Amino acid sequence: MAKKLSRRGQKLSQKISRFSRVASEASQEHIKENLVEKLPHARNVRLLILEWSLLMSVLILLAITQAFWYSDSNATNSFTRGGTYTEATIGEINSFNPLSATTNSEKVLSRLMFATLTANDYSGHVGIGLADSVKVNDLGDVWTLHLRDNLKWSDGEPITNQDVIFTVKLIQDANTSTAYSSNLAKVELTEDESHNLVFKLSKPYINFDSALEIPILPEHILKDTDPAKISEHNFSTLSPVTSGAFTYNASQIIDVDTGEQIVYLKSNPYYYNDEPLINTFAIHAFNDAEAVVKALNSGLVTATAELGSTDRSQITSGNIYERETAINNGVYAFINTSSRVLNNRNLRQALRQGINMDEIRAPLGDELPLDYPILASQNAVSQYPEIPKYNLTEAKEAIAGTEFDRETPISIVTVSNGYLPALAENFKTAIENLGLKAETMVYDANQDFLAQIVRPRNYDILIYEVELGVDTDLFAYYHSSQASQNGLNLSNYRNTLVDNIILSARSTMDSELRTNKYETFLNYWVNDVPAIGIYQPNMAYYFNKNTRNFSEDNHLVTTLDRFEDVNYWGAVPTKLNRTP
Repeated sequence: MAKKLSRRGQKLSQKISRFSRVASEASQEHIKENLVEKLPHARNVRLLILEWSLLMSVLILLAITQAFWYSDSNATNSFTRGGTYTEATIGEINSFNPLSATTNSEKVLSRLMFATLTANDYSGHVGIGLADSVKVNDLGDVWTLHLRDNLKWSDGEPITNQDVIFTVKLIQDANTSTAYSSNLAKVELTEDESHNLVFKLSKPYINFDSALEIPILPEHILKDTDPAKISEHNFSTLSPVTSGAFTYNASQIIDVDTGEQIVYLKSNPYYYNDEPLINTFAIHAFNDAEAVVKALNSGLVTATAELGSTDRSQITSGNIYERETAINNGVYAFINTSSRVLNNRNLRQALRQGINMDEIRAPLGDELPLDYPILASQNAVSQYPEIPKYNLTEAKEAIAGTEFDRETPISIVTVSNGYLPALAENFKTAIENLGLKAETMVYDANQDFLAQIVRPRNYDILIYEVELGVDTDLFAYYHSSQASQNGLNLSNYRNTLVDNIILSARSTMDSELRTNKYETFLNYWVNDVPAIGIYQPNMAYYFNKNTRNFSEDNHLVTTLDRFEDVNYWGAVPTKLNRTP
């Protein structure tokens, strides 16, 4: 049986071999007959061959182009997780404690590292932050707040009502110097049976929800620390435990003499509003605007909000774009009503009448003029009082009949930001045209300026930019209780009737009555001349074109509100395919 199978296999193999040989010979004969022997005739049809080749090449190219076009048409520019975003700021970083943030650098760090109870949302109104609800009673003197569920500090510990109570008590402590103190004075905070936080105010305050935009400190870290020594605690100097989008990673001192420093933050996985796309957010603190410009042009930093539109011509890098966004700020000439020269109201009135504001505002370009301490967008008043028109002759006559120290020059002080130095010079010229002596002094906007000039009110006129807030609240800038080193009454303005009007407007739930009170305040403001309105600035934001930052749809109340959606910012561009 095996022999038969072997013979059959040999016969099959021989048949296959003969078939392969015949097929090979036939193929060779076919190639020789149809290709080799006809090659000499190819030149007779070379034009047709060339046309055919070109046609095939075009078809292949069109197919490749269509494939790329189809791919691009179904892809969108986006950003992926990772990368480093570096913002240039101005001002030293001496503390990570958000309650003591004074320089721009410290304020930016505070906003990135610490969430607040309430926060301005993308629409420019007060919204929720760590709180998921904020309610007020009919009288406006009891506010009830409830924290979000499952909030955590960057060390994984829960954020609780006790942290809020601890922070409020710390702010109210006399040993704590912070800008948050005035709005929380005489406020009683308790926790009710439903685990709500209940704020009981000594007087109604209709805008108290905006006053709750306060950063919270961790009780489990600081509870055993003397309030007077918190600034010396590691939390403030080395390793803060945070609740915001980012948490502390490391610091690098660049120059001890200038205070130049870099603070590296890393994304906080416990952030309540989703962990940021950016892995590292670095704050590069400089001493002045000139250094910021150099850093932008060299690519050392990604972006900055420290420059104005006047600095546009100095930006030479083709990778830097500029975006201007309206904010609720105002630039004013604050007149020190307690100074030896300008404590006379008649003189202040004469100064304002003798200053041509059109000439003062000449350098401003597209910035909006601002005459009053209340923005039109705040919808607080329906009728503004008339400001006396410019009349140099009448102003000189009024000055001639006024007794004051004519030998002491009127000191005009400002900082070296944007238009402010040019505005100071224009005020100096206008005052000298009235026959008075004047001098200008321009400082860097740093902590020394705040400590040595602003707080002790070492000026006659201060040209300065201030935040006007979401809603109208004149308390900080014009109530006499704020005419102190820790307050923001930069005019040292004191008027008992105005104090009562401000407090009454703050506590009035009736919108029509509140409007009437604000209009009454404006009449006093125009008559007493504690300040002269100049313009409402925009925020100029310079940034690398290969990054994504705050949405253009966001309405910013302050410059720091650009970080409202920081968890969506990106530093690593990519493309995403869309479903056709």
